[in-house]
Amino acid sequence: MSDTSAGPRLLGPAEVRSLAAALDLRPTKQRGQNFVIDANTVRRIVRESRVSADDVVVEVGPGLGSLTLALLEVAGRVVAIELDERLAAALPATIAEHAPAQAARFEVVLGDAMRVTEVPGPPPTALVANLPYNVSVPVLLHLLQLLPSLERGLVMVQAEVADRLAATPGSKVYGVPSVKAAWYADVRRAGSIGRNVFWPAPNVDSGLVAWDRREPPATTATREQVFAVVDAAFAQRRKALRGVLRGLAGSAEAVDAALTHAGVDPLARGESLRVEDFARIAEGLAATGAPA
Repeated sequence: MSDTSAGPRLLGPAEVRSLAAALDLRPTKQRGQNFVIDANTVRRIVRESRVSADDVVVEVGPGLGSLTLALLEVAGRVVAIELDERLAAALPATIAEHAPAQAARFEVVLGDAMRVTEVPGPPPTALVANLPYNVSVPVLLHLLQLLPSLERGLVMVQAEVADRLAATPGSKVYGVPSVKAAWYADVRRAGSIGRNVFWPAPNVDSGLVAWDRREPPATTATREQVFAVVDAAFAQRRKALRGVLRGLAGSAEAVDAALTHAGVDPLARGESLRVEDFARIAEGLAATGAPA
């Protein structure tokens, strides 16, 4: 009999491969399936996330349960969103076997994290996940918008995506993900993860991104209006704002008026602006009656 008072038993390489074999599972690139096989890595992720017993955690793409078990060591509750039916169906049994004392604090949701419209149970306070690399940015932005109760999070993504999300104005990799993430949160790089902690090993490096929720910029423009300006500004990132915003504004005069309102140089490029600058430009465009 297992000791129900003990903490979760974390998964190692042998357990991960055994669980995968039992499901006849072959990890697919299409779904970005690279399973963490190193207990020290998932403990590190949980430690960096600052999750405590007070937290309700949302996890995306739990896979075979490596990170889920580590989260259950400390979190008050974990809700995992899993797209793969076989994985979602198998997860409760894995949790029951490896974390019997914590199983009641776990729930799995079968669904696409980019399309979920609610998360069951108490409002979640933290997002901790090894995000599927091909959809990491849209998933993160969707959940930040959907779940205003999220106070902070830590996600593992492809290293170059981590760099983009945490980039500041003037950086070569500063772009649409950087600005849109900054609308919701203060974002920072929180470390790197080696390839050998995954099975199968990915052919890219991984990075951790941490964020803390903050209020969006104070503006009369809507989020949709601001994001439309951001998208337009980086569609031709080497061009000055006066040129790239004309299609959005409808006329050069409307662009000039909006940039004057925002106090932004018409010859500036999007990569030099903060999210607050984009908000003021969107405000100015709305004041001119531009379609943004």
